[in-house]
Amino acid sequence: MSSSGSSPEVEHCLDAAYNYLSYRPRSEVELRIYLKRHGYENYFIESALAKLKQQGIVDDVAFARFWRDSRESFSPRSSTALRSELKRKGIDSETIAETIGEIDEESSAYKAAQKKAKVLASSDYSSFHHKLSAYLWRRGFNYELTQRVVKRLWQERSGREQNA
Repeated sequence: MSSSGSSPEVEHCLDAAYNYLSYRPRSEVELRIYLKRHGYENYFIESALAKLKQQGIVDDVAFARFWRDSRESFSPRSSTALRSELKRKGIDSETIAETIGEIDEESSAYKAAQKKAKVLASSDYSSFHHKLSAYLWRRGFNYELTQRVVKRLWQERSGREQNA
């Protein structure tokens, strides 16, 4: 990477940022904390972040969408849990509200519970209900939604067993 008028320190800071970003997208705050923890001075961090933003590599709105989509695909959480995660990553409240406003809680809870229900396939109702409810609660889903989803999955499971 050649400099466009920037110092070797900024270039070194940029290299560290690119390396950190190579694993997954990061929020601006995550990147700032990482670079500070690795001993870079604020001036160099701010210069590097300005370049990364200009290049479109650091974008908190895009990051928040990435995080939401990743969670929805691989490890669904409630809006409340997702809001908390994004807040910890330094995303502002307005961006969080826009990002999580599109989440269908029922669908997310059902998707999360489907995976766990397969593991509990041989359980009796009491164990199935207890373990699946606890699993959904840990992911931030409320009591009423959890009960509906657990009941639905139990009924689907019972229906498959009767049809087999």
